[in-house]
Amino acid sequence: MAATRPLSRFWEWGKNIVCVGRNYADHVREMQSAALSEPVLFLKPSTAYAPEGSPVLVPAYTRNLHHELELAVVMSKRCCAIPEAAAMDYVAGYALCLDMTARDVQDECKKKGLPWTLAKSFTASCPVSAFVPKGKIPDPHNLKLWLKVNGELRQEGETSSMIFSIPYIISYVSKIMTLEEGDIILTGTPKGVGPVKENDEIQAGIHGVVSMRFKVEKPEY
Repeated sequence: MAATRPLSRFWEWGKNIVCVGRNYADHVREMQSAALSEPVLFLKPSTAYAPEGSPVLVPAYTRNLHHELELAVVMSKRCCAIPEAAAMDYVAGYALCLDMTARDVQDECKKKGLPWTLAKSFTASCPVSAFVPKGKIPDPHNLKLWLKVNGELRQEGETSSMIFSIPYIISYVSKIMTLEEGDIILTGTPKGVGPVKENDEIQAGIHGVVSMRFKVEKPEY
C-alpha cells in the first residue's frame, strides 16, 4: 500500500481537505469578522488540489479571486475522536497551501446565510507545495509564512499567532469526522489576503523550509 500511495504525493489520493477559518486574530480583524470560541470548518473536494506546475484557475463566476496562505497538516493514519495530547502522533508532515477564495461570492453567501461552497470549493482552489516530512519541522508553531504576487509581498505571518493550536484543531476535527491517511487540514491564514487576476504570478513559502510558484489562468471550459 505504501508503494502505491506515497505520502509525498498525498494530493493524488488523499480524500479530505478540511479547512479552518478565522484562526489568526489579525485576519479576523481585516475581514471585520468576530472571533469565535471554536474553529470554523469548511471542506474542499480532492479535485481542488493544484500541485506546483499546474495553474491557479479563476472561476467564471467571480470577479474578485483572493489568495489565502495557509500551513497544512498531512495526516499519517486514520483517527477518530483522539485527545489533544495524542494528536501530533497522527501527523505525517506538512505542506503550504493556498485557500483560493471567490471573495465576492463568499460575501453574498454570508449575507444570505448560505454555505461557502461556491466561494471556496471550486476546481484548483487548493494550490499545494511539495510535502514536508514531520521531522523537518520540529515546531509547527514557530514558522514564518510569506506570499508575493508579481514580486510584491502581500502576506507575511507567523504560525505562533494561531488562535487554535494544531493539536487542538486535529483533536477537534477528529471528534466531528474520521480523518484518514493522506487527509489534510488547512490551519487558517494570516492577514494580507488580497486579489489576483489572470496572468498574475503567485510565489509563497515557509521561510527556510519550502517554496512554491503558480500562474493564475482562466479555465478552458
